[in-house]
Amino acid sequence: MPLLLLDLDNTLLPRDAAFRAWAQDFLLERALPPADVEWLATIDGGGYVPRSTVLSAARRRYGLDESLDRLLAHYRRGINAHIHCPARNLDALRVARAAGWTLGIVSNGGTGAQLEKIRRTGLGPMVDGWVISEEADCLKPDPLIFEIAAQRCGVAPTGDWASHTWMVGDHAPADIAGAELAGLRSVWLHHGRPWAEPGYRPTLKAAGLPEAVGQVLAARGAPSPRPGVGAGATGPRRGSFASRPAVSRSVASAALVEPGPTAQSGAHYGVQFLPSAPDGGHAPSVAHADDDASSAAAAGSAVRNRSDGFARRPDGRTGTTPLPVPLPVRPASPPSPPAPDASEPSPARAG
Repeated sequence: MPLLLLDLDNTLLPRDAAFRAWAQDFLLERALPPADVEWLATIDGGGYVPRSTVLSAARRRYGLDESLDRLLAHYRRGINAHIHCPARNLDALRVARAAGWTLGIVSNGGTGAQLEKIRRTGLGPMVDGWVISEEADCLKPDPLIFEIAAQRCGVAPTGDWASHTWMVGDHAPADIAGAELAGLRSVWLHHGRPWAEPGYRPTLKAAGLPEAVGQVLAARGAPSPRPGVGAGATGPRRGSFASRPAVSRSVASAALVEPGPTAQSGAHYGVQFLPSAPDGGHAPSVAHADDDASSAAAAGSAVRNRSDGFARRPDGRTGTTPLPVPLPVRPASPPSPPAPDASEPSPARAG
């Protein structure tokens, strides 16, 4: 069964729109200039700037006497109140499901915050599985996170699995580069932006999720990634699922969706795909900073993977009945090089 993996923020969910709605409330409640929404949106960096940085800067700019903890609590309540999944995106997922596709979410970010979004927006029952970088201990574009996602969706990431898998996302360095490294085909949600990465390219481009899903369903003859780049073009890799023994809770026995015709256009199923309005771009970083580890307990136990397990929560506990989904063990890291002499300048941090 073909597998469609989807990014969460600004792909399935209009995260930047939710931030702007919170920013409008923040300014209105404090009688601050409404036009400063643009200032807040700029320093937000599409969710990739740490929340403490954003709110500390706002606190200084406006001379607020509220504590940072109070502002963080206001932000977490507000962003959750405004997050939603557009009906057109839910319809697109239903079309993909009707066409026989398995669906999964692959998100960089904090476990509690991202699970809360999945729970609040009703995405949990719409997909077969999910993986979040914090609990998986790896980030997009690491190919391993896509293999974890496949396993949690009931798809064994072995053999030619990558040739039947697509990734849809808006953040090129994470979603599209990751797809190419893993050997997957991809659709980049451009949100009105030009493509700016010279080293790799998406298979297809779309304005929004409904258009992307329609393209994937219609792409019977879409080209595979360049030979030799991704996991799909090679044998088992060191550290991959293919080189590991089977997990203790088999995903093969999980109930599968009745397969339908694959790789057909969404229009065939009576859904008209309309381009989405741009939601705004991401800063060139990898992990979303909309994180609140303390919300994990409220969010995690309500969102189940098809493999009948829960992700690990930041407090180290899991859901109540099922065992946690086994995560692959990374190969041992090589010894760290000796620290440079204190008198020498440290090299700049790679970013």
